[in-house]
Amino acid sequence: MSEEMNQAQRVISALEELGIEYVLHEHPAVFTVEEAQQHAEGIEGLHCKNLFLRDQKGKKHFLVVAENVKPIQVKEVGRKLGAGNLSFASPERLLKHLGLTPGAVSPFGLINDTENKVVLVLDEEIKKSALLNFHPNDNTKTITLSYKDFEKYVKSTGNTVKTLML
Repeated sequence: MSEEMNQAQRVISALEELGIEYVLHEHPAVFTVEEAQQHAEGIEGLHCKNLFLRDQKGKKHFLVVAENVKPIQVKEVGRKLGAGNLSFASPERLLKHLGLTPGAVSPFGLINDTENKVVLVLDEEIKKSALLNFHPNDNTKTITLSYKDFEKYVKSTGNTVKTLML
C-alpha cells in the first residue's frame, strides 16, 4: 500500500470512528489550486486551499485554510495572529509536523500532529459554507463533508484553532 493510500485510509477511518458522513471523490493527482479546479466540476461545496506557514524562528507553525480562490496575504496573517513575519514552511517541515508532502496539505494532516504543535487558522468565510472539500492527505482524492462535521473532526485533533477574517 502506498504512503498516500495509507494516509487517506487513516483519514477515512478517523472520520468513520467519529460518525462523520463524507463523500469521497477520486481524480488525477493535483498539486495546485489551478489543477484542482480542473477536477472540481460536479463536486458540491467550498473548495479550500491550505497553506503551511512558519514564524521567523521556525518555532511556531500554522495551517491556514481559506477558499481556494481567495488571495492570502501571508504578512497580514502573521500580523493578525501576532506571530510576526510568516513564511512558507519547507517540505521537510511539512513532513515533520503534518506527515505530508506538498500537494497533499489539508486539515486532515492534523491527524499526524500528535503533539498538537500546529495551529489551525480558519478564514471566517468558510463557516458560511454548508459543505467543505479537502484532500484526505492524498492529492488524488477529495473529501466533501459538512462544516459541522469538519468542526467535529478538528475538535477531535486537539489542535489550537484560530478563526480570522483573512
